[in-house]
Amino acid sequence: MTIHIAAAPGDIAPTVLMPGDPMRAKWVAETFLDNPRCVNDVRGMLGYTGTWHGNPVTIHGSGMGMPSLSIYANELIRDYGARTLIRIGSCGAMQPHVNLRDVILAMTASSISTPSSTLLREVNFAPCADWGLLQAAANAAQAHGTTPHIGGIWSTDTFYDDRTDLTDQLTRHGTLAVEMETAELYTLAARHQARALSVLTVSDHLQTGAALPSDQRATGFVAMVEIALAATFPD
Repeated sequence: MTIHIAAAPGDIAPTVLMPGDPMRAKWVAETFLDNPRCVNDVRGMLGYTGTWHGNPVTIHGSGMGMPSLSIYANELIRDYGARTLIRIGSCGAMQPHVNLRDVILAMTASSISTPSSTLLREVNFAPCADWGLLQAAANAAQAHGTTPHIGGIWSTDTFYDDRTDLTDQLTRHGTLAVEMETAELYTLAARHQARALSVLTVSDHLQTGAALPSDQRATGFVAMVEIALAATFPD
């Protein structure tokens, strides 16, 4: 047990999928895992452990933003021995060729700052995905009949952001999408020699203003979850 996770020793699997929304964690666990059981509900941040094709998997919410994710990822790695962490979440497209419901595999994640920035001080650390997971996810997506976008994304500290100039420059430099967690996840994985990847579904578009209705966000994320699981446990 930790400050934020009430799971008992052995309750957390070595592989953890991390959606931001705790209710999405519940949906993923009940939809994809066999015999899921709730192993954490502290502060409403739900975590479930079950099996997928016989492999133990934990689905645990991360909350919104890098500070929240940092708390859970640190405790999952440090105190529960998680070795593979995959963020499954939504993002906002920044490129015209990226469409709603498309899947993005985040190779790198840019940011202004993360909770780890105080450790790195003046260094502009370049957080990136684990290559083995990235390659496996790309293969899993193709097998699923999905062609993912693979490249850099933008992890921002703010949801309501008036820095249109920054968005314009990131778009100009080929950034695929924006979300709020990946840069810190990749940094923590590097620090603790764990594996990490973000598999994202486009839920809205910064250029067109298009967005998925709230009732379609969960059900539209099936491919993302299947890709994440298949990447972790390739045949």
